[in-house]
Amino acid sequence: MIRIRNLEAGYDKLKVLKGISLHVNSGEIVTIIGANGAGKSTLLNTIASLITPSSGEILLQGKDVTLAPPDRIVKGGCVLVPEGRQLFPTMTVKENLILGAYTLFGRKKSNDANRNLEQIYKMFPILNDRQSQLAGTLSGGEQQMVALGRGLMSNPNLIMMDEPSMGLAPLIVKDIFKVVETLRDQGKTVLIVEQNAKAVLGIADRGYVMETGSLVLEGSAEELLDNNDVRRAYLGKDYKEFTDMGGRE
Repeated sequence: MIRIRNLEAGYDKLKVLKGISLHVNSGEIVTIIGANGAGKSTLLNTIASLITPSSGEILLQGKDVTLAPPDRIVKGGCVLVPEGRQLFPTMTVKENLILGAYTLFGRKKSNDANRNLEQIYKMFPILNDRQSQLAGTLSGGEQQMVALGRGLMSNPNLIMMDEPSMGLAPLIVKDIFKVVETLRDQGKTVLIVEQNAKAVLGIADRGYVMETGSLVLEGSAEELLDNNDVRRAYLGKDYKEFTDMGGRE
């Protein structure tokens, strides 16, 4: 689905990504875990073409999109659900969702957009009930549903999610991650950046550990859960709470 080779990027003279290489296969949930400042969000923003890489290569479904504009990334089947949701608070739920289908309207595919909107309402029935409500008045969990729904409006093959659990109660996190598993069951591919390693490794197929702009470890979710360094740095000595949320033990 996506392959990245020796990717480097940053802000002005500050190099954040240092030779990142990774891949995500079709139908996988892959996570990138790491501490604040590791470069996780920079990586997703670079893939989404919001940051221009200084070197390296990004292949999306076999096509080189390293220097492609953001709309081409979306048209190529890859969307980013950004950190902090980034909704338009004074616009309604429906208006926020419709914005996610802008590439479809640009290609005169309004019927596809309307069909996708109905699918979002089936996935998140509460958004159907609140489609006329201002997005800024929703709870954090509902706003995350809108952000994910907006990303799905273009019917992407690859969904990138940046810290989807941020600021949410554990039960809401569990619900959001169940939706992510459902997307995988539907054939979607998901790349998640997440600090809540306990929760995300419970649903992921594989994962990478990122430190100061470099990937220092990779493996299956089970291998990362069993790795002493990962457990000490990201899971804590006791992760019984994780299993209470339905994760692996």
